[in-house]
Amino acid sequence: MQTITAVQKQKGLGSIQFLPVNLFASVMGISGLALAWRQASKLFGTSHVVADIIGIVAIVAFIILGLAYISKWILYPQKVKAEFMHPISGNFFGTITIAILLLSSVIGTYSQVAAEVIWIIGAVTTLSLCFIIVARLLNGNIEHGHAVPAWLIPGVGTLDIAVAGGSMPFPWAHEINMLSLAIGGIVALIFLTLILSRLIHHDPMHTGLTPSMIIMIAPFEVGFLGYANFEHRIDQFAAILFYFGLFLFIVLFFKVFKKSIPFGASWWGVSFPLAALSNAALQYAMFINSWPLIAVSAIILVLLNIVLVVLFIRTLKALFNGTLLRG
Repeated sequence: MQTITAVQKQKGLGSIQFLPVNLFASVMGISGLALAWRQASKLFGTSHVVADIIGIVAIVAFIILGLAYISKWILYPQKVKAEFMHPISGNFFGTITIAILLLSSVIGTYSQVAAEVIWIIGAVTTLSLCFIIVARLLNGNIEHGHAVPAWLIPGVGTLDIAVAGGSMPFPWAHEINMLSLAIGGIVALIFLTLILSRLIHHDPMHTGLTPSMIIMIAPFEVGFLGYANFEHRIDQFAAILFYFGLFLFIVLFFKVFKKSIPFGASWWGVSFPLAALSNAALQYAMFINSWPLIAVSAIILVLLNIVLVVLFIRTLKALFNGTLLRG
């Protein structure tokens, strides 16, 4: 009787075959929030316990999603292949590799050796995925409607190699970080141009993809963090990256955060760009030590917390009412 009830409950939740890969963006956002609270402890004197708890949540979320997606891969390999080959959803596989990179920074607090191993795995998989995606796009015959902000994820992912690897002790880490900044910077610049051209000159994107527009701030804020970690300083170029990303976020905020846009897994796409903005704002505020910037960094951190809590609650609600894993 209990078995029948369990089966019925599983059916009610939906099927693992419909688990979207872009849910790994939640790990990116939660990891970014943990790192932001670490920065906040330096600027505002908040407890490290907050960052530690959020970091544990990020690790647990990655393990759960990882096991679930591996199950999907084993049980429904064609579904995973179709998702990977899709010109839009295929880019969201970058959320897995970026999540690994960010978790290396989260875990670094507890074990430097584990952080180094995880960073190497993340760096190799991120560079490999970026190569695959760029090579696939160069095959040609890409519809203009497929030029969406999700294109930026694999390219921006290489910037995260430098974000997480700025303190790696390996003698070759410097060149890997330089390679990653070069690839991520140029790819992001080219793709962002194509995406803006598509958004300006063609029909608006599907409503379900609207939240992903926030991804367009990622090259600037992640670029700021990667450049600052690589150079171990903040200069005028870094400041320009930060300020334009902040400006673009303000522009996009009023286009994305609308009640008319239905909730879906794609909403998690706003989490990491916002987390990157929060980390950049906190780091820049500490460098400038100006109260307006400190206030801005506090506002963005509060907003990040609110957004992630709302997304977490709505995701759980969608899971248990059966809409999250429904085809």
